[in-house]
Amino acid sequence: MSEETLLEFPCQFPIKAMGKADLEFDLMVVEIVRRHAPDIKEGAVTTRPSRDGNYISVTVIVEASSKRQLNAIYQDLHDHPLVLMVL
Repeated sequence: MSEETLLEFPCQFPIKAMGKADLEFDLMVVEIVRRHAPDIKEGAVTTRPSRDGNYISVTVIVEASSKRQLNAIYQDLHDHPLVLMVL
């Protein structure tokens, strides 16, 4: 089965997860991403609160090696109850 994609691997790929503002949300997102991409570089994680501070987005830039790897990261983030949206 071939992995059809427009991406050329390996590549730098940003993954963004959004959820309710919580002190531990960013750590949880990084922990999930690290299961599939253990070599997260320094400075690869950024957070941004919503205007009213009720929500937070966490972006993690990973060195993606395959579409399968990215799909697994997205699925794990999507399955977590604190994650409201993944882009």
